[in-house]
Amino acid sequence: MAEPWIEAIGLVAGVLGIVAWVPQIREVWVHKRHEGISLPTFLVVTVALSLWLIYGVLVESIAMIFSNVFTLGVILAVVIGVMRLRRTESEA
Repeated sequence: MAEPWIEAIGLVAGVLGIVAWVPQIREVWVHKRHEGISLPTFLVVTVALSLWLIYGVLVESIAMIFSNVFTLGVILAVVIGVMRLRRTESEA
């Protein structure tokens, strides 16, 4: 495990990484817009974050575990929202 101050830097970076997805969530869930969102890109990002999560567990980094678990949750929320919107449009 890293020094506490190093983990603190990682936690701040992780929180900022999570907050960076908030506008995307708002677009999908509040404004009901999904145009321009590429689900294949989200798949690649999900795989990358999952690998970072595994790495974080292996090196016992609380910051990496925390940020990747929550970011994966946020991405899942965006993907679910996009899929619901696209299904609703295709049924209309």
